[in-house]
Amino acid sequence: MALRYRFNKRLLSAEQLERIRRLPLVDEGHGYDRYGMSHDGVAFIVGLLMPLYERYFRVQSHGIEHVPREGGAILACNHSGTVPIDAMMMCVDVLLKAETPRALRVVVDHFVDLMPAINVLYARGGAVGGSRANFHDLLSRGELVGVFPEGLPAIGKPFWNRYELQDWRPGHAELAIRHQVPIVPCAVIGAEEQWPQIGRIPGVNFLGSPYIPIVATPLPMPVRYHIWYGEPIDIPSLYPAEECRRRSAVEEASGLVKSAVAGLIERGLAEREGVFR
Repeated sequence: MALRYRFNKRLLSAEQLERIRRLPLVDEGHGYDRYGMSHDGVAFIVGLLMPLYERYFRVQSHGIEHVPREGGAILACNHSGTVPIDAMMMCVDVLLKAETPRALRVVVDHFVDLMPAINVLYARGGAVGGSRANFHDLLSRGELVGVFPEGLPAIGKPFWNRYELQDWRPGHAELAIRHQVPIVPCAVIGAEEQWPQIGRIPGVNFLGSPYIPIVATPLPMPVRYHIWYGEPIDIPSLYPAEECRRRSAVEEASGLVKSAVAGLIERGLAEREGVFR
């Protein structure tokens, strides 16, 4: 399939464009899949993000070979940064660095759908509204789903709480057991320092956001991103599908994922040479 946007050929290499062309996509008859993703949309978004990925945040991958080549799977990661740049960098990283190019279908908070223009960009790039039904459908179709179990509280946590995992929602574990798919623990190191949040203005619904952050710098700082992918947690071998209805099993599986993510954070912090290196 030919990609239409001319500027993509200036911002993306021929190899990168070819990886985007190879992404599986079920066209619902309008050039998009049922959630709004298109090859052109992915190319457009990735083209916009490449300067950030390559030159500003200088993203480095560790353990990208752990991303499954095919089939349904969940990537569960820590979340931070005032704005979800970490999710964007992960999507680009998986698309361009994994052995088989895959679209990371990140599930986003419901308020994103209320943000004019931004909601369309997210959809074209592959993001999906974070309802249980959508999550269920993505796994049923064998998609690679990205989830941040800490949710919105994580990107809004104050700077002094960086790299402290917030309340860990177990829904991803329940769906992994139900669909018998592995969970790949992930950690983003760097994003927690990119844009220190020192306060917030609550009760102001700006473009759908539940609050306005008060940040210490006018723009995110050019920290270096290190994205760590851990060994997949083989949920099918640990929990049969019927265990999805047992709360203790779901919480146990969720705890395994949280511990794995915490371990990757600890390793990533220990091995990096500095915030900007």
